[in-house]
Amino acid sequence: MKKVIIAIDSFKGCLSSIEANHAAAAGVKDICQNTEIVQVPVSDGGEGFLEAFHAAIGGEIKETVVFDPLMRPITAKYLLHGETAVIEIAQASGLTLLKEKERNPLVATSYGTGQLVADAIRNGAKHVIVGLGGSATSDAGMGMFRALVDAFPQLESWNNTDVLKGISFTIASDVKNPLCGENGAAAVFAPQKGATPEMVAELDKRASRFAETSAKQFGYDRSDMEGAGAAGGLGYAFLQYLHAECQSGITLLLETIGFRDMAKDADLIVTGEGSADRQTLMGKLPMGILQHAEHTPVALIAGRIKDREQLLQAGFAYVECINPPDIPLAEAMRKEVAQHNICQTVARLFQLSAE
Repeated sequence: MKKVIIAIDSFKGCLSSIEANHAAAAGVKDICQNTEIVQVPVSDGGEGFLEAFHAAIGGEIKETVVFDPLMRPITAKYLLHGETAVIEIAQASGLTLLKEKERNPLVATSYGTGQLVADAIRNGAKHVIVGLGGSATSDAGMGMFRALVDAFPQLESWNNTDVLKGISFTIASDVKNPLCGENGAAAVFAPQKGATPEMVAELDKRASRFAETSAKQFGYDRSDMEGAGAAGGLGYAFLQYLHAECQSGITLLLETIGFRDMAKDADLIVTGEGSADRQTLMGKLPMGILQHAEHTPVALIAGRIKDREQLLQAGFAYVECINPPDIPLAEAMRKEVAQHNICQTVARLFQLSAE
């Protein structure tokens, strides 16, 4: 019996990882019913991170009322599995929580993410994994830490983190940018959150001042560490104040579920994302799958493909666009159309791999 592993990232604004996986599995079944199909929901730290970890390790989904980026009360979720909590910052501080006209990173705060962390700690979490992706904020994590201070007054206003001793933090992100400067959080990511050039300059100044003050307090400066610029600088706050370890989101997930062992006896792995190009090779989710695939051929599918030869040279056995040429974007983004096209593409690839 053949074995196929399906681990496709969400097609943003169209399909979740689980929905894309189901469509691909249907394509395999169309060709051969007698195939072992292993579906692995995946995320690199952004959309679907909570869902992927819940599918991987189980645990209890907790709900709590927190503030959104504009300090409005909302109900947000996190995962608690024993003494491990998994938090997806988009639940409390996500860009999708705001209407387009509400986007303003000068105002948006990560306070709600701090409330999620505090609630997880109160519920017994000793290891907190935080998926940094999809944020509406660019506050260098000041809001997040303010919420922790409010929740645990013994923190004594940001300079005494002893109360959190015995609690470890891991941030999951593939962003390698520093906190400040031309490659920093504000310059690179704030424009997509609604920032004008003037806002970007102000946000970068704020982050720089915060980092300078923090460095004087602690005697060290982690603003240039890889991941500090993730999620509008939330990565920096976790690194500087909570001594977090930074890991690739997809690597963290795949190592948690033992993906290498899972792949050893597979005949084909199918992965994918909404758009694949040379940037896919810079640590994005499909590249993480390829690196953990052992010697199993990996098929990469996407709604849009560029740099196909480079992707093939990197080691993908197949690189296929799911969409026919000249399909209008609005049509391609319809859920049922995308599901149908994934199903058809994977059926064709599975048949090719079996020949």
